[in-house]
Amino acid sequence: MVDSVLSVGLQGLQNGLNSARQAAEAIGSATTTATSTENDDSAADITAAAVELKLSERQVQASATVVKTADEVLGTLLDVKA
Repeated sequence: MVDSVLSVGLQGLQNGLNSARQAAEAIGSATTTATSTENDDSAADITAAAVELKLSERQVQASATVVKTADEVLGTLLDVKA
């Protein structure tokens, strides 16, 4: 059971990091030297990517907490068995 929780936490970390990387790439590749209409689109793209980056950060934090908790539970189970 602890293994499956640990796996879920690690998968969440991986997904969050991948999502953060994609959002950072989107922010980095946004163009700021376009026409006025394109600037509005670019600003909206940057805003959406920034929101996605923040959501990814939260996902990584939550997944890290899951991994930490699974590690603590496993440690406690090993202490009880010893």
